[in-house]
Amino acid sequence: MRYHVVAVSRMKHAALRAACDDYLQRLRHYTHVEEREVKDDARILGAIPEGARLVALSRTGRAWSSAQLAEQTGRWEMDSADVAFAIGGAEALPEPVLHRADRIWSLSPLTFPHELARVILYEQLYRAYTIRRGEPYHRGP
Repeated sequence: MRYHVVAVSRMKHAALRAACDDYLQRLRHYTHVEEREVKDDARILGAIPEGARLVALSRTGRAWSSAQLAEQTGRWEMDSADVAFAIGGAEALPEPVLHRADRIWSLSPLTFPHELARVILYEQLYRAYTIRRGEPYHRGP
């Protein structure tokens, strides 16, 4: 099972790229994560691997707690299906991506720059794995 993060545009801010790289390195102890950057929203669906479940990140989606994400990662692993996360650009995700999505996940009702959304996604995936293993990183409910 692999996670595929399909994001519009490249990371331009060095500090955010460093934060992503830090969480990706931490995640490698638990799972496989691949990044795919596309030039525009129209190319997102073409970058989703065949057979992968699609989770679209949109503020219009359903919010999950960190504990709920931890439970979801366990279910995905049991199903052995790859999971792709789609992160849109400035115009958000287009309707065809939202319609194709198995789930629409809201990180927050706030609007985030796509680069920051990627950092939050990686941090939350890392947190989910530490929750599942009872490691001390997560201190919340």
